Amino acid sequence: MAEKEVNPDENTIYVGNKPPMSYVLAVVTQFNGGSEEVIIKARGRAISRAVDTAEITRNRFVPNARIKEIKIGTESITNEEGRNSNVSSIEIALTTKK
Repeated sequence: MAEKEVNPDENTIYVGNKPPMSYVLAVVTQFNGGSEEVIIKARGRAISRAVDTAEITRNRFVPNARIKEIKIGTESITNEEGRNSNVSSIEIALTTKK
């Protein structure tokens, strides 16, 4: 049986300025759609919202979800004035595999 090709952006949730429950709904929808792994990405001030999303998902909606991996880093971004600034980023990989 051939493995299903997974588009990396298909199971990735980008966290922004919406309330955490909006992103929790997106993560739960991905898991209910058959995904075994969902990646939550955020940067800057949205990092705490991404952590909230992962924890709410694990504790309330998908109790068998586990944190597979957490990656942190820094991204260099050019702002409107043309100056470079460093912004922290995080990727949280949740999985339901046993």
